[in-house]
Amino acid sequence: MAALLMPRRNKGMRTRLGCLSHKSDSCSDFTAILPDKPNRALKRLSTEEATRWADSFDVLLSHKYGVAAFRAFLKTEFSEENLEFWLACEEFKKTRSTTKLVSKAHRIFEEFVDVQAPREVNIDFQTREETRKNMQEPSLTCFDQAQGKVHSLMEKDSYPRFLRSKMYLDLLTQNQRRLS
Repeated sequence: MAALLMPRRNKGMRTRLGCLSHKSDSCSDFTAILPDKPNRALKRLSTEEATRWADSFDVLLSHKYGVAAFRAFLKTEFSEENLEFWLACEEFKKTRSTTKLVSKAHRIFEEFVDVQAPREVNIDFQTREETRKNMQEPSLTCFDQAQGKVHSLMEKDSYPRFLRSKMYLDLLTQNQRRLS
């Protein structure tokens, strides 16, 4: 009954929240959380592009909407910190200023790697300690080992579930229908 009383402008938010409150396999509409405006995003996304995401995990990560779709999926599993860490590391590697490099490295470490970090990623003790040592003299490669572990975890665990998810399969179906 309360949903009937909500103004229409909240429909998008209800869709997003409804999507996040369900198990990942039962969530079929994640278009509301794609970047840009969802309809425009879907019009630009070809079925061929979305199908290519299944070729490899790196193909998925190289596509703007692939990353957005995978992020939406990970949110349903409450594990988006893995992707956010991987993306932060990719952005970090582009840093050219030594001053910014040190501050960005510490921010990433405190947010994702340190024990009890707000968005702590699941890495083994040895990798965490090696990364901690790297923080003494941060460089563009200081997160490589941790980033590699997280990439491998997502590729072997989350990515196959994403490809089997109703969310991804529905996206393919929606695009095929749109083109028919």
